[in-house]
Amino acid sequence: MQVKTLTHHFVSPPPDPIFRQLSLSSISINKPKLFCHAPSFDCSFFPSKQCVFKPKNHHSRFVTACINGPSQELEFSSENESKSTPLSLLSEEEEEEEEVVEVKIEDLANQSVWNQMKEILMFTGPATALWICGPLMSLIDTAVIGQGSSIELAALGPGTVFCDNMSYIFMFLSIATSNMVATSLTRQDKNEVQHQISILLFVGLVCGILMLLFTKFFGLWALTAFTGAKNVHILPAANTYVQIRGLAWPAVLIGWVTQSASLGMKDSWGPLKALAVASAVNGIGDIVLCRFFNYGIAGAAWATMVSQVVAAYMMIDTLSKKGYNAFTVSVPSPNDLLEIFEIAAPLFVMMIAKVAFYTLIIYCATSMGTITLAAHQVLIQTFMMCTVWGEPLSQTAQSFMPEFLYGVNRNLAKARMLLKSLVIIGAILGLLLGVVGTSVPWLFPNIFTPDQAIIQEMHQVLVPFFTALAVTPCILSLEGTLLAGRDLKFISLSMSGCFTLGALVLLLVSSRGYGLPGCWYALVGFQWARFFLALQRLLSPAGILFSENISQHKLDNLPAA
Repeated sequence: MQVKTLTHHFVSPPPDPIFRQLSLSSISINKPKLFCHAPSFDCSFFPSKQCVFKPKNHHSRFVTACINGPSQELEFSSENESKSTPLSLLSEEEEEEEEVVEVKIEDLANQSVWNQMKEILMFTGPATALWICGPLMSLIDTAVIGQGSSIELAALGPGTVFCDNMSYIFMFLSIATSNMVATSLTRQDKNEVQHQISILLFVGLVCGILMLLFTKFFGLWALTAFTGAKNVHILPAANTYVQIRGLAWPAVLIGWVTQSASLGMKDSWGPLKALAVASAVNGIGDIVLCRFFNYGIAGAAWATMVSQVVAAYMMIDTLSKKGYNAFTVSVPSPNDLLEIFEIAAPLFVMMIAKVAFYTLIIYCATSMGTITLAAHQVLIQTFMMCTVWGEPLSQTAQSFMPEFLYGVNRNLAKARMLLKSLVIIGAILGLLLGVVGTSVPWLFPNIFTPDQAIIQEMHQVLVPFFTALAVTPCILSLEGTLLAGRDLKFISLSMSGCFTLGALVLLLVSSRGYGLPGCWYALVGFQWARFFLALQRLLSPAGILFSENISQHKLDNLPAA
């Protein structure tokens, strides 16, 4: 038996190769009971071969290690030996860190797929609040208005397109915020995070004011161009809805920046609180203003507008409690604007293509008459309400992937394992959403309208509705990973290509008289094309999950830090 006495008062390392495996940067055990008076014990239970054993009173303790040949078992004794071989000497700063750090807890990437999926669900559950808030408010408006007037229900079609789909154009601001904050946190630079939040709040405020002015002066013109000559009778109601909801544009975009900053910090509980309060305000407001005071579509718009302002304020307050001043707005410098533009421009193209396709579907449905438009309004609101449940999977990828793709602890194997968990959850969630989402207009259509003609129109679209909805969470998982890897050029080009091809198919089936089912089958093709393109890109040997060219993923070489 070879006997060595370990102490950290000296610098020179022991010659034995077993000790060379002991790393000072890994797991630290700060438990004095391991060094008590027991004559020996086996340290093979430690999860890592790299261990550092430091007694609490490390200035006067000596530890004797006995190495039993090739078995590499270590026995520890508290007896002091006259001869000793030193292990290492910790600097004062390292000693202070080791006093604080206990056994390292396994992070998300080091867990099994099952445990990793549970951790993802813990994050994505509350994160759903961010994405579900807007469609939920529009769905509540649809359910309340549909009980009173078919004309106002049809008017919600172009009205919600203008308010919701136009707001999705600015989703690039939300994605850029989350991506930039998550990337900056890998550097542990709080000042940089605060600066990015301040300049993005300025951009959000400016965009919100511009959209408010556009709604005020050009809202009726946009609605007229969208609805066409056959639906002039719904214009007054639609314009009333748009003008009232347009007052909340600055609050909506500022709220998106603050919410996305919280999610970039891997905090998803703040949006949950905002969702609960905002949804309650919207639901109560709809019932009071529409059912009791008979304000109709105007009452629904006021309830939604107030709830969006409340949600924005709550998210600002949540971010402030994290130590960041969310009430500070900074004018970005030219370099800041260039950084934002380099990451936001491809995202803007991607969101424009997606929103344009959904808008084109509603445009084709509008030309088919009031009954078809009302049926499509119910289906598209239900569809959007269900799809947002998959958006937190994209947010999870954007929050956790940057560390593994181009952070200090870059590990592509961990990134692939995380994506596997996201896709499994996406597949399960897609089937669940498909079943639940299809069952609502199929089994409970009276929730939205008592008109049998509208209900019959909805039932013709249930098959493509399910097919398009079931694949959506998987799409969002894949695209979120591409966004986290800053593969922005590909995702913008692929989305543009899907829009171009989908628009041609949509115009063809619409002109051939295939009706509303034809429009929804075009949506099926659009969704599955996105899925296969993103999957092929991520599985490519040159993709972000397999490329070992580290220079492509360093923070300094990314278009935006």
